[in-house]
Amino acid sequence: MSDVHRKWYYLIVLSLIWGSSYILIKKGLEGFNPVQLGVMRVLITSLFMAIIGFRSLRGISKEQWKWIAVSGIIGSFIPVFLFAFAQSEIDSSIASILNSTVPLFTIIVGFLWFGISFSLRQFLGVIVGLLGAIILIVLGASINPDQNYKFAGLVILATIGYALNANIIKSKLQDVSPLGIATGNFMVMVLPALIISVFSGVTDEEVVQGPYFMSSLAYIIILAIFGTCIAKVMFNRLIQLSTPVFSVSVTYLIPIVGVLWGLLDGELFKPQQLFAASIILLGVYLVNRKVQPKEA
Repeated sequence: MSDVHRKWYYLIVLSLIWGSSYILIKKGLEGFNPVQLGVMRVLITSLFMAIIGFRSLRGISKEQWKWIAVSGIIGSFIPVFLFAFAQSEIDSSIASILNSTVPLFTIIVGFLWFGISFSLRQFLGVIVGLLGAIILIVLGASINPDQNYKFAGLVILATIGYALNANIIKSKLQDVSPLGIATGNFMVMVLPALIISVFSGVTDEEVVQGPYFMSSLAYIIILAIFGTCIAKVMFNRLIQLSTPVFSVSVTYLIPIVGVLWGLLDGELFKPQQLFAASIILLGVYLVNRKVQPKEA
């Protein structure tokens, strides 16, 4: 499989995995509060990563470890908690839609802090995709007027973290294996997660004996292994195969999967949102379309 086909394969698989993550977070919150869900997600993923990826840490330099630590905290640790808190107040489909702002922030961050250039067509593509996401948000707000959209700001903060992470990996960690980056990220996160878990009450009797404890735990395990561990390795590889802008274009496809899961779970959905979804896909096309050279 060529790199061109491989990056599109990763894009589609990641959209399916991460598009399903929001409904898993929603189900996980039935038995745990946002802090408890966050620490359990990090610790379960860290354990799994240590088992499959510890050897990949060999040969990582001190300079690379510095950027792995920054990447882990900004691109994984903080967003895990931000999304958990956000989804305690807004629907899973809305959270997946707001995640579509990542490509816009990736271009801005890449240009301002990393000196990465972009074309006008790419910028317009991101704007078009973002417009589609905004339409979806407006429709969602009209359908669910009781949603607390102040918590939507937490998702925006998380997307900025994702944008920083994509640029850090592309500019600073290109020579580190995707598995090594992901494993290193979570090894860095273990200590702060353990400290937070002590004060989270995750082992309290009322939590353990709660009616949703076992089902929510199962959802979090699935979320940790697939939505965090496996997907993160694939995403790191996708960044190395392509560009930061292409790699985060997966966030344009995530809302489609997220909305469908929300629909299956009883969240309100209207046919007009299909139009908004098509606008998002148009943005993906504009961002990634290669300009063919003119024949002489």
